[in-house]
Amino acid sequence: MMNRRISFFLPAGNPEHLRLTLDEIKKSGQVGDIYLLVPGNVSVASAPAGVKTINVPSLFSSETIRKIALHAHNEFILLYTKSLPLQMGAFALRRLMQAAEYTSAGMVYSDYFAVKKGQLLPNPLIEYQEGSLRDDFNFGSLLLIETLSFIEAASRMKENYMYAGFYDLRLKISQKQTIFHLPEFLYSEVELDNRKSGEKLFDYVNPRNRQVQIEMEQACTAHLKDTGAWLEPRFTRIQFSELDFETEASVIIPVKNREKTIGDAISSVLCQITDFDFNLIIVDNHSSDATGRIIKSFRRKDQRIIHILPERKDLGIGGCWNEAVFHPACGKFAIQLDSDDLYIDKNVLARIVTEFYQQNCAMLVGSYRMVNFNLEEIPPGLIDHREWTPENGRNNALRINGFGAPRAYYTPVIRSIRIPNVSYGEDYAVGLNISRYYQIGRIYEPLYLCRRWEDNSDASLDIQTMNAHNFYKDKIRTMEFWARQQYVQEGQEI
Repeated sequence: MMNRRISFFLPAGNPEHLRLTLDEIKKSGQVGDIYLLVPGNVSVASAPAGVKTINVPSLFSSETIRKIALHAHNEFILLYTKSLPLQMGAFALRRLMQAAEYTSAGMVYSDYFAVKKGQLLPNPLIEYQEGSLRDDFNFGSLLLIETLSFIEAASRMKENYMYAGFYDLRLKISQKQTIFHLPEFLYSEVELDNRKSGEKLFDYVNPRNRQVQIEMEQACTAHLKDTGAWLEPRFTRIQFSELDFETEASVIIPVKNREKTIGDAISSVLCQITDFDFNLIIVDNHSSDATGRIIKSFRRKDQRIIHILPERKDLGIGGCWNEAVFHPACGKFAIQLDSDDLYIDKNVLARIVTEFYQQNCAMLVGSYRMVNFNLEEIPPGLIDHREWTPENGRNNALRINGFGAPRAYYTPVIRSIRIPNVSYGEDYAVGLNISRYYQIGRIYEPLYLCRRWEDNSDASLDIQTMNAHNFYKDKIRTMEFWARQQYVQEGQEI
């Protein structure tokens, strides 16, 4: 194996951190050229010996990608995306190159150790799929990219993104080359974000990131067009009068062991003011605390409550939803409420049903406000998914990690699809399926208070659970991606 086969690119930062990283990289004997990427707002007094500087607008811009392509003269590009010290494992670069050669991959990434508060913690990553379209897919901070693949992909980048340049690049690489995950811990990186998993969930919908989201949507839309998975804004219309329902709407609450919050949720439903009949279907998934007794106490006072105790013991949240939507008492519209949360006022159901008819949609998604257990607003506040547009929302849905809340469905459609019997991502899977054919309506004003507290199911997840969740959603996206390609090929969207 020849030496000095790598062009190394890394961002400018603290001089001491930079020195430590360069010392690590040089030990391998594989690195030839070294380039420091210097954003316009960073001042660099002088580069270390043997290191060249490239001025860039931002680390992930399209211009940065093009400049890297111009300066890469070795077989591989090694890109490090952090400015904190990097520590390489033994023979790690040789192993990355070996993986690239054996697989003919355009890009290789590996597992790594995260250094958090002085501890070395394993951080395994997940496999890249065709449905791995999230712009926040975790590749780690160290990527080995075949130079010819990088240059070819960069040559097809037509837009000038400030934030989505690397996202655009890796999508274009994936169109022609394999993106390969090597499940070995080859390096260590410092992790400064020590928030719990539940505190990171809403970063991508923070209003401060809206311009980033717009660019990411544009890059993803172009990728879907390139790969034959983009859908035109033409939708199957619904005739809401085709089927008769005794009840116009049903609120559905799957619940297990929520004695602290189920009463608040029920009360927020029963106080709704409408000019149509509605009921509340609660699927109690074998609670072992006082949840069942609380539900029964409400039902004694209000017969609109239907209390389902499933016979099956293998139901996830999706399975509980199927129990409710296939119940004979389920209304024309099935409207979601989580057992932790509550509607924001007495007019939510009326607003949702009205919008179904006005927007002619098979699924409708509202907006919500983040609050603590005492219902006091917490950052980022209002989550309204305003990046969604009626024309392109169904395509952007393959990039984002969820549809929002509260969600509501036209019952005949949800019955025809059925809901996966899982407890994570079941709503996303259904939303993707529906959006292939039907319009999904939106309400951008808050309808729902999303209560964040220590008993949320996603408040603090370990890395294995987060990986399983992300892998499942990527798998759902892959299925939908393939289904849409077939849909287009059959000429139904041409």
